[in-house]
Amino acid sequence: MTRLAQIVFALLVLATGAAFFVAQELKTAPPVLLSFRLTAPAISPNGDGRFDRQEVSFRLKRSELVDVAVVDERGDEVRELASGITVPAYTRIAPVSWDGRAADGTIAPDGRYRIRVRLRREGRSLVVPQSFLVDDTPPKVTVISIGPNAGPGPELLPRADGAPARIRINAAARDGRVLVFRTWPQPALQVATLKIAEGSSATTWDGRGSDGRPVAPGTYLAVAQRRDAAGVLGSSVALDREGLPESVYGRRLPGRGGITVRPVAAQPPLGATKAKSVATVNVDANGSRFAWSLARVGAGASKRGSGRRSAVRVKPPGKASQVYLFTAKRGALRSSVPLAVDDAASHPVLVVLPLMTWQGRNPVDDDGDGEPNLLTTGGPVNAARVLGTPLPQGFGSQEKPILRWLGSARKRYDVTTDYALATGTGPSLTGHSGVLLIGETVWLPPALSRRLRRFVTSGGTVVEAGVDSLLRGVTLTKRGQLTDPLPPATTDIFSTTLAGLQKGNFEVTAGKDSIGLFEGTSGLFSNYDAIDETTSVGKGKIVSSAVGGDGEIVIVAFRLGRGLVIRYGLPQLPSRIETDSDVKGLIERSWQLLSR
Repeated sequence: MTRLAQIVFALLVLATGAAFFVAQELKTAPPVLLSFRLTAPAISPNGDGRFDRQEVSFRLKRSELVDVAVVDERGDEVRELASGITVPAYTRIAPVSWDGRAADGTIAPDGRYRIRVRLRREGRSLVVPQSFLVDDTPPKVTVISIGPNAGPGPELLPRADGAPARIRINAAARDGRVLVFRTWPQPALQVATLKIAEGSSATTWDGRGSDGRPVAPGTYLAVAQRRDAAGVLGSSVALDREGLPESVYGRRLPGRGGITVRPVAAQPPLGATKAKSVATVNVDANGSRFAWSLARVGAGASKRGSGRRSAVRVKPPGKASQVYLFTAKRGALRSSVPLAVDDAASHPVLVVLPLMTWQGRNPVDDDGDGEPNLLTTGGPVNAARVLGTPLPQGFGSQEKPILRWLGSARKRYDVTTDYALATGTGPSLTGHSGVLLIGETVWLPPALSRRLRRFVTSGGTVVEAGVDSLLRGVTLTKRGQLTDPLPPATTDIFSTTLAGLQKGNFEVTAGKDSIGLFEGTSGLFSNYDAIDETTSVGKGKIVSSAVGGDGEIVIVAFRLGRGLVIRYGLPQLPSRIETDSDVKGLIERSWQLLSR
């Protein structure tokens, strides 16, 4: 070893020894920190006014000049809070505050943090062992069940035994509560606030609002909320700026927060019952007693009864095709569903009831998430389910007037539903000369749409009595569920282009008429406040039409292949059949064309 190397080695040994003794002196130096205080074990710097800041104070044994900073779990500085503070011995400093933001102004990531105190005069730093949490992530809150019922659907109120709905969440609550919202009928609104006892994971609701009165029938949602140690509020369902539940098209709400207030409801049969046969109608009165009646549309009750059983068996009178209303009643509330009875003998015209549209618009919570399952909001929808309204939407103004006319005019026909047609049960298109689509037929499965088009091109006649029809597809699963509703197409199943519903004051006048569609009318249809204009019939050939003041084609008949399609294009037309001779004449002539 050279002399230079020996000198360097000796210096390294001396330096190492000196460093060791300095380190030992620091380690064994008497503690200078007498006391240390944090205002909160956790903070959530989200601006909600709860635990947004951390405040630090301490006392030292000796007078010092200090710097104070926040460091992360690795010891890296996040932000300096104070610099060059003179701290007298045994005197607590004024609290130093941290707003949860890093030096660059961004909110510090969730995690554990500590305070570092630099003692300038001693030339050393202390990282205080006591840590605190930055937590800006809401705790996960889920409504896991609502009882006493254990089924997958919503809890039903009122119960026959008077028991309240018991709402359970996934964890014991801290500052917990349940907000109850009515999601249907619209508009949505909050009706009650329920406290969850500290440390509990359940509460109950008796179906009363904040005013102590029973809430109205409808679909309700229980939203559970609780705070974590940092004061961050978690919610089982996201709420918007107005504090109302946020919905996403085609998605169910998280958890199982659904409660349905429904004293009684009946389920429309999926198809027609053969004349002289017994029909079964399902009624849900939640175990309570109810009364029921059966009446032909437009007539008085022909049968009555009462009971508690959910399946009511009834034999409709008569042998001709009719549509009855089965009504279940409990107290002042009632639910009426159409019950179709099909003649044992076959007739040229097939009347089709739009059951899939009724159910697509039926505001019933199938899956218990607290929102109605509707095709208008993306579905899915069960075809077999009770009715959430006193009658199917639009039935009183669309289907009912035409059904009353069919009965009073003693028309003979076959009857079915679009669901039965799609599933191949009951009367089919084959063997009929005409099909009357009664009411608005909004959604149809593609296979049934193709069959209807082939029926026309092969020589059949179809009358569309409703508007906004035959533009949207939907999937009908083997389990009887309607899923994946499509938006309106640019053309309907007959390649017709529609302008959409237009509001105003319209007078429609008959023009071209090579098939005598307007024979029994004056040719004038006045005082209509909406029209559904046909702008093109595609490859069809117009044979009759009535137009608005600006030339809009409203009532139209056109040839397609060997068949005929008739569109009325007037939403109010069915409701005027009993009072307007022109409407009656138009429908009578349409019936003649259907029967050929």
